[in-house]
Amino acid sequence: MSGGSTYQTCLASVGGDTDALLECVAGTLDAAMNTATDSVTNSVNTFFLIFAAILVFFMQTGFAMICAGSVRVNNVQNTLLKNLLDACGASLGFYTVGYAFAFGGTFTNPSQTTFIGNTNFFLMDVENQAFWMFQFAFAATSATIVAGTLAERCQMSAYLCYSVALSAFVYPVVVHSIWSNNGFLSANNSNPLWGIGMVDFAGSCVVHVTGGMTALIATNILGPRTGRFRDIRGNLLEKPRPMPGHSVALQMLGNDNYEVVSHVAINTTLAAAAGTVMALFIDTVIQEHNTGEVTFNLSYAMNGCLAGLVSITAGCAVVQSWAALIIGAIGGALFLGCSKLLVKRRIDDAVDAVPVHLSSGIWGSLSVGLLADPTWVSKVYGNSNHAGWFYSWSRGSADAHLLACQVIGVLADSLEEVVGLDVGYTGGALHKRLHAKDDDQNYSAYLDEYVHRRKERAFMKNTSGHIPASSVHSPSLHGHSYHGRKVITPAMKEEAMGNSSMRSNSSVRVGAVSNSSESVKSPGSDRDLKDNDNAVMDSSRGSGVPSLSSVKEEHV
Repeated sequence: MSGGSTYQTCLASVGGDTDALLECVAGTLDAAMNTATDSVTNSVNTFFLIFAAILVFFMQTGFAMICAGSVRVNNVQNTLLKNLLDACGASLGFYTVGYAFAFGGTFTNPSQTTFIGNTNFFLMDVENQAFWMFQFAFAATSATIVAGTLAERCQMSAYLCYSVALSAFVYPVVVHSIWSNNGFLSANNSNPLWGIGMVDFAGSCVVHVTGGMTALIATNILGPRTGRFRDIRGNLLEKPRPMPGHSVALQMLGNDNYEVVSHVAINTTLAAAAGTVMALFIDTVIQEHNTGEVTFNLSYAMNGCLAGLVSITAGCAVVQSWAALIIGAIGGALFLGCSKLLVKRRIDDAVDAVPVHLSSGIWGSLSVGLLADPTWVSKVYGNSNHAGWFYSWSRGSADAHLLACQVIGVLADSLEEVVGLDVGYTGGALHKRLHAKDDDQNYSAYLDEYVHRRKERAFMKNTSGHIPASSVHSPSLHGHSYHGRKVITPAMKEEAMGNSSMRSNSSVRVGAVSNSSESVKSPGSDRDLKDNDNAVMDSSRGSGVPSLSSVKEEHV
């Protein structure tokens, strides 16, 4: 509305009264200014939410590079595809029911405390879609933590199901409890737990503990990579065999109120630096003590940096800078200790995701209950009645309400592996790798075993046999090293070849199969494996049964 039209409207409305005319014009212009200001404010808020979502989502590329650099070269494609599936599965799960469980009813009925949300399914009635995008980025981040832990041994379909399930059902429950206004642990609840609620500014517990705990449970169920703690026959190794990634450079590429924002940036930087130095220092001291040589491990330094970042995420806005240094340093030390503990307990974590995210996330959440500064708590949450326990002692009260809230938040809360999943899921490329060499001196033997198994599968499929369709990681079904055992039993092979011999009336072929069955009983010899292959292929020539060599190209 122009100045002239405003004047004319007011003049027609109040007449010639000068005071009333001036009051009308001023009120109209003030209302227009407020409307314009609100519009600009909403636009800026939307822009920064989307910009922040992009930054958080860009962590996916960092995780992808860490995973790709930490695995062996024959698993890179598979690992990158799983990182892509994280984003896809998380978007589907969070869109359908995840966001509704996490934030449904947060803005329409903020005074009610609920277990999970019950509105906004499929983005229905969501007014601020930029906020949905921002929260989805965190959901995808929590899901992708598990990708590195299960590297080189998790099937693609199972991993996609996991991504959807975590972002749709598991992660949203944690988010609702701590970040939603309706959550019983939320510091923004109208009636927060013990007057303060749980403080988790950027996700030490919500994102990292959830992802880290899921990774620990998943790797314990799935089991270690073949050859990590046991040899191909299932015998326990005297010392765990290191499985270094093929590119440390790629791993490094993956480490990627104005007053409060500046304070957060400073604390984050200091904690990361302290975590890096502490992890590198402790590891160097240990190596010097054990070997007499001073060495510096780049991977430990990188993960120490990540551990410092994870540790400070909960309290980055409410602790002093000196406290950020302490939090980051302890996070780096905890990462190193937890990493070595997992190896000692023979739990295989390909990229050390559990030590980085779970142990550091727990410590970061608890550190808020100890070191939260009442001044910064008041600036961020508007409540300084309950601060960190150490500050409470200085007040002479020993108030541990915030620490108790933090504790409750934490507590509530195959052979294809050896030759590489790239080969297993892209069989057309197998012929390109038959003569490839790996640093592992047993790689060629593993590859021969894998080719033999694929040929047996194809053979049995064409002779009406029954064979498992894919790798099964279950010690209760197949012993400690399923991939080191023969898949087809002598009885199965005799039955299959017996049917063929009846059609061709060839007793010689049946005898050849019997000889091959004897070799199956001794899987410890590579010569037996090759003799077995030759016997089966010879027995199938000239009969109605396709030979193994004829079906190799079709099925492998």
